[in-house]
Amino acid sequence: QVQLVESGGGLVQAGDSLRLSCAASGGTFSLYAMGWFRQAPGKEREFVSVVSRRNSYTNYADSVKGRFTISRDNAKNTVYLQMNSLKPEDTAVYYCAARYGVLPNSLYVRENEYTYWGQGTQVTVSS
Repeated sequence: QVQLVESGGGLVQAGDSLRLSCAASGGTFSLYAMGWFRQAPGKEREFVSVVSRRNSYTNYADSVKGRFTISRDNAKNTVYLQMNSLKPEDTAVYYCAARYGVLPNSLYVRENEYTYWGQGTQVTVSS
């Protein structure tokens, strides 16, 4: 069983940056593809970004491309989401998710493809 704990959320102004972290425990971190999703008030949870097991391949939602960067440190069992140029529409609860990566560079973008989820961290961007 894999446990995921997000941190790094907060209240920032438009244009600011935040770095989210997700610490994993209870499994072999290097075998899991790691994703970030978010859910804004009144909306469904949506894909943000994913990184493959080997940190070689990444994918981003169009809404965050060029502003957000996902990375992982397999030695620290942690995945990061660097968020720059934040906008009010980025306001949401951000969730970390994990699933076994079938291939070293497999990427997964659908919510139902993930097995494990964190509790989420709130990001609020004021205008």
